[in-house]
Amino acid sequence: MKMRIVAACVASLAAVPTLAAPVKYTIEPNHTYPSFAADHFGGLSVWRGKFDSSSGTVVLDKEAGTGSVKIVVNTASIDFGHAKLNEHAKTADMFDVAKYPTATYEGKLTKFKAGAPTEIDGTLTLHGVTKPVTLTIDKFLCKNNPMNKKDMCGADATATINRADFGIDYGKAYGFDMTVKLQIQVEATKD
Repeated sequence: MKMRIVAACVASLAAVPTLAAPVKYTIEPNHTYPSFAADHFGGLSVWRGKFDSSSGTVVLDKEAGTGSVKIVVNTASIDFGHAKLNEHAKTADMFDVAKYPTATYEGKLTKFKAGAPTEIDGTLTLHGVTKPVTLTIDKFLCKNNPMNKKDMCGADATATINRADFGIDYGKAYGFDMTVKLQIQVEATKD
Protein backbone atom coordinates (compact mmCIF):
# COMPACT_ATOMS: atom_id res chain seq x y z
CA MET A 1 0.00 0.00 0.00
CA LYS A 2 2.78 2.39 0.97
CA MET A 3 4.56 1.68 -2.32
CA ARG A 4 1.42 2.60 -4.27
CA ILE A 5 1.11 5.90 -2.38
CA VAL A 6 4.80 6.71 -2.96
CA ALA A 7 4.48 5.74 -6.63
CA ALA A 8 1.36 7.91 -6.97
CA CYS A 9 3.18 10.86 -5.36
CA VAL A 10 6.19 10.46 -7.66
CA ALA A 11 3.91 10.19 -10.69
CA SER A 12 1.99 13.30 -9.70
CA LEU A 13 5.23 15.25 -9.21
CA ALA A 14 6.44 14.13 -12.61
CA ALA A 15 3.22 15.42 -14.16
CA VAL A 16 3.75 18.95 -12.74
CA PRO A 17 5.29 21.12 -15.43
CA THR A 18 8.61 22.66 -14.54
CA LEU A 19 8.58 26.40 -14.25
CA ALA A 20 10.60 28.23 -16.88
CA ALA A 21 13.40 30.32 -15.52
CA PRO A 22 14.26 33.79 -16.76
CA VAL A 23 16.57 33.66 -19.78
CA LYS A 24 19.41 36.14 -20.28
CA TYR A 25 20.28 37.51 -23.71
CA THR A 26 23.32 39.63 -24.61
CA ILE A 27 22.89 42.49 -27.04
CA GLU A 28 24.37 41.80 -30.46
CA PRO A 29 26.29 45.04 -31.19
CA ASN A 30 26.44 44.47 -34.96
CA HIS A 31 22.64 44.28 -35.16
CA THR A 32 21.64 46.94 -32.61
CA TYR A 33 21.33 50.59 -33.59
CA PRO A 34 19.65 53.15 -31.34
CA SER A 35 18.64 55.86 -33.77
CA PHE A 36 16.74 59.13 -33.65
CA ALA A 37 15.06 61.83 -35.72
CA ALA A 38 15.42 65.48 -34.71
CA ASP A 39 14.21 68.79 -36.05
CA HIS A 40 16.53 71.15 -37.94
CA PHE A 41 15.74 74.89 -37.89
CA GLY A 42 12.15 74.68 -36.69
CA GLY A 43 10.70 72.43 -39.34
CA LEU A 44 13.09 73.12 -42.22
CA SER A 45 14.07 69.44 -42.28
CA VAL A 46 14.46 66.35 -40.10
CA TRP A 47 17.94 65.07 -39.34
CA ARG A 48 18.39 61.40 -38.60
CA GLY A 49 21.26 59.82 -36.77
CA LYS A 50 22.28 56.68 -34.96
CA PHE A 51 24.79 55.38 -32.47
CA ASP A 52 27.14 52.74 -33.86
CA SER A 53 28.28 51.26 -30.55
CA SER A 54 26.06 49.83 -27.82
CA SER A 55 26.02 46.91 -25.41
CA GLY A 56 23.70 45.43 -22.82
CA THR A 57 21.44 42.61 -21.74
CA VAL A 58 17.82 41.53 -21.84
CA VAL A 59 16.35 39.13 -19.28
CA LEU A 60 13.09 37.52 -20.33
CA ASP A 61 10.67 35.23 -18.50
CA LYS A 62 7.89 34.55 -21.00
CA GLU A 63 5.95 32.30 -18.61
CA ALA A 64 5.84 34.90 -15.84
CA GLY A 65 5.40 37.83 -18.24
CA THR A 66 8.37 39.69 -16.82
CA GLY A 67 11.80 40.84 -17.85
CA SER A 68 14.32 43.62 -17.83
CA VAL A 69 16.56 45.56 -20.19
CA LYS A 70 19.84 47.41 -19.75
CA ILE A 71 21.44 49.13 -22.72
CA VAL A 72 24.61 51.23 -22.66
CA VAL A 73 25.31 53.48 -25.66
CA ASN A 74 28.71 54.94 -26.50
CA THR A 75 27.76 58.57 -27.23
CA ALA A 76 31.01 59.18 -29.17
CA SER A 77 29.74 56.69 -31.77
CA ILE A 78 27.10 59.16 -32.98
CA ASP A 79 26.67 59.17 -36.76
CA PHE A 80 24.51 61.59 -38.73
CA GLY A 81 26.19 60.59 -42.00
CA HIS A 82 27.79 64.07 -41.93
CA ALA A 83 31.34 64.25 -40.53
CA LYS A 84 31.23 67.92 -39.49
CA LEU A 85 27.91 67.50 -37.66
CA ASN A 86 29.20 64.30 -35.98
CA GLU A 87 32.14 66.23 -34.54
CA HIS A 88 29.94 69.15 -33.42
CA ALA A 89 27.47 66.77 -31.74
CA LYS A 90 30.32 65.37 -29.62
CA THR A 91 31.18 68.80 -28.16
CA ALA A 92 29.86 70.49 -25.02
CA ASP A 93 27.21 72.17 -27.23
CA MET A 94 25.37 68.85 -27.44
CA PHE A 95 26.37 65.42 -26.11
CA ASP A 96 29.65 66.50 -24.43
CA VAL A 97 31.08 63.01 -24.90
CA ALA A 98 34.27 63.84 -22.99
CA LYS A 99 32.17 64.39 -19.84
CA TYR A 100 29.31 61.97 -20.62
CA PRO A 101 30.77 59.08 -22.67
CA THR A 102 27.68 56.87 -22.31
CA ALA A 103 23.91 57.01 -22.26
CA THR A 104 22.09 54.25 -20.38
CA TYR A 105 18.57 52.92 -20.61
CA GLU A 106 17.27 50.54 -17.92
CA GLY A 107 13.74 49.24 -17.71
CA LYS A 108 11.22 46.50 -17.09
CA LEU A 109 9.44 44.62 -19.88
CA THR A 110 5.69 45.10 -19.43
CA LYS A 111 2.23 44.60 -20.93
CA PHE A 112 2.87 41.12 -22.30
CA LYS A 113 0.57 39.81 -25.03
CA ALA A 114 0.94 36.20 -26.23
CA GLY A 115 4.28 35.90 -24.40
CA ALA A 116 5.78 39.07 -25.85
CA PRO A 117 6.22 42.45 -24.13
CA THR A 118 4.66 45.52 -25.75
CA GLU A 119 6.30 48.19 -23.59
CA ILE A 120 9.40 48.91 -21.55
CA ASP A 121 8.95 51.15 -18.52
CA GLY A 122 12.33 52.56 -17.67
CA THR A 123 14.71 55.44 -17.26
CA LEU A 124 17.11 57.07 -19.70
CA THR A 125 20.30 58.61 -18.39
CA LEU A 126 21.63 61.03 -21.01
CA HIS A 127 24.00 63.96 -20.58
CA GLY A 128 24.10 63.29 -16.83
CA VAL A 129 20.32 63.56 -16.42
CA THR A 130 18.00 60.63 -15.61
CA LYS A 131 14.34 60.78 -16.65
CA PRO A 132 11.56 58.21 -17.05
CA VAL A 133 11.07 57.04 -20.64
CA THR A 134 8.56 54.43 -21.77
CA LEU A 135 9.43 52.60 -24.98
CA THR A 136 6.64 51.17 -27.11
CA ILE A 137 7.63 47.83 -28.61
CA ASP A 138 6.28 47.71 -32.15
CA LYS A 139 7.70 44.24 -32.88
CA PHE A 140 9.16 41.55 -30.64
CA LEU A 141 10.20 38.05 -31.66
CA CYS A 142 12.36 35.27 -30.24
CA LYS A 143 13.49 32.45 -32.53
CA ASN A 144 16.41 30.33 -33.59
CA ASN A 145 18.68 32.23 -35.96
CA PRO A 146 18.82 30.10 -39.15
CA MET A 147 22.39 31.23 -39.91
CA ASN A 148 24.22 30.77 -36.60
CA LYS A 149 21.72 28.32 -35.03
CA LYS A 150 21.56 30.36 -31.80
CA ASP A 151 18.41 31.40 -29.94
CA MET A 152 17.86 35.14 -30.35
CA CYS A 153 15.30 37.81 -29.58
CA GLY A 154 14.80 40.98 -31.57
CA ALA A 155 12.69 44.07 -31.14
CA ASP A 156 11.83 47.37 -32.70
CA ALA A 157 10.90 50.06 -30.18
CA THR A 158 10.07 53.78 -30.22
CA ALA A 159 9.66 56.70 -27.84
CA THR A 160 9.59 60.47 -28.00
CA ILE A 161 11.66 62.64 -25.66
CA ASN A 162 12.34 66.33 -25.19
CA ARG A 163 16.11 66.69 -25.48
CA ALA A 164 16.09 69.95 -23.48
CA ASP A 165 14.87 67.88 -20.49
CA PHE A 166 18.28 66.19 -20.64
CA GLY A 167 20.23 69.44 -20.90
CA ILE A 168 20.80 69.21 -24.67
CA ASP A 169 19.10 72.36 -25.95
CA TYR A 170 21.50 73.47 -28.70
CA GLY A 171 19.54 75.18 -31.47
CA LYS A 172 16.62 76.23 -29.28
CA ALA A 173 17.52 79.89 -29.84
CA TYR A 174 17.30 79.26 -33.62
CA GLY A 175 13.82 77.76 -33.32
CA PHE A 176 14.76 74.08 -33.30
CA ASP A 177 11.99 71.87 -31.90
CA MET A 178 13.41 69.99 -28.92
CA THR A 179 11.27 66.89 -29.59
CA VAL A 180 13.28 63.84 -30.65
CA LYS A 181 11.84 60.52 -31.81
CA LEU A 182 13.86 57.51 -30.70
CA GLN A 183 13.81 54.44 -32.93
CA ILE A 184 15.65 51.44 -31.61
CA GLN A 185 16.34 48.18 -33.39
CA VAL A 186 17.89 45.51 -31.21
CA GLU A 187 18.89 41.88 -31.48
CA ALA A 188 20.21 39.80 -28.60
CA THR A 189 21.65 36.28 -28.37
CA LYS A 190 20.77 33.83 -25.60
CA ASP A 191 23.68 33.37 -23.16
